[in-house]
Amino acid sequence: MEDKMIECNGVIYRYASSDKDDGKLALNGVNLQVNKGEFLVILGRNGSGKSTIAKHMNALLVPYDGKVYVDKLDTSDERNIWDIRNKAGMVFQNPDNQIVATIVEEDVAFGPENLGVEPTEIKQRVDESLKSVNMQDYRRHAPHLLSGGQKQRVAIAGVLAMRPECIIFDESTAMLDPSGRKEVISSIKELNGKHGITIVLITHYMEEAVEADRIIVMDEGKIIMEGNPKSVFPNVSKMQKIGLDVPQMTELAYELKNSGIDIRKDILTIDEMVDELCRLK
Repeated sequence: MEDKMIECNGVIYRYASSDKDDGKLALNGVNLQVNKGEFLVILGRNGSGKSTIAKHMNALLVPYDGKVYVDKLDTSDERNIWDIRNKAGMVFQNPDNQIVATIVEEDVAFGPENLGVEPTEIKQRVDESLKSVNMQDYRRHAPHLLSGGQKQRVAIAGVLAMRPECIIFDESTAMLDPSGRKEVISSIKELNGKHGITIVLITHYMEEAVEADRIIVMDEGKIIMEGNPKSVFPNVSKMQKIGLDVPQMTELAYELKNSGIDIRKDILTIDEMVDELCRLK
C-alpha cells in the first residue's frame, strides 16, 4: 500500500455568492489521493475546480463538506495549519506575488526565518535551494530585474528552503514565455526525480503533463478521467469536448488513425512519432 501524502474524501466546496443558497459549486464530491513521491498533474479548463482543489491541499481553503488530509493531518483543524503548510508548500501563478525581499538570497531565507530556523541552517538551506533550481549565480541580484522564469525559480527556491515534502504548483507557468516554462518544468522534474519531493502540478499546458506519473482531468468540479498520460491523452474527442487540447503528437496520431493509417494511439512525443512512422515504412 503506497503512502499517501494528500487525501481528499468527498470534498465539496462552494464559492460564496450574494444569494446565500446560490453559491457556485466549485468542487462536487472530489475523491483524490496523492501518493508520496508522485508527480501528479491536474488538468481542466478555467472553472473546472482544479485551482480550488489545489488551495485545499495546503489549507488555504477548507471543505464545506468532506475531508482533506495532508500527511494524515486534517486541514479543517486549525491547530494543524502550521504543520500542513510546512509539509505542503505552494507556488502560485504570479511570482511577483510571492517575492518579498529586494535581494534573491534574502527572499529565499524569508520562509525559514519565519519558522525560527537557526541562522547557520538558514544559510545552508538557501544555498541548497538556489542550487536545486540553478539560481545560485543570482543570489545577490534584485528579483525585480530577473526574467519571469527566473523569478518563478526564486519563488520555488523560497518554498524549498522551508523543506516541504510536497509542492503544489498552481498554474505556476501560466504567465511565462516558452523558455521560462521550460526552465520551471525542468526544475520541477528534478525536484521530483532527484529529491523525491511529491509534486502536484495544476496546468493547462498539455506538453507539461506528458512527464507526469498520473493525470487527473477535472470538469465542473468533478474528476472525469484519471490515469497515466498514455491512457488519458488518447481520449482525444472526450478531451476536446470539455475544451482541452492534447499533446500535438497525440492529436496527429488521432488524425492519422482516423484517415486509415494503422498507427498507435498513445503517442505523446515527437521521438515516439518518428519511431512509429519509421516502423510503418
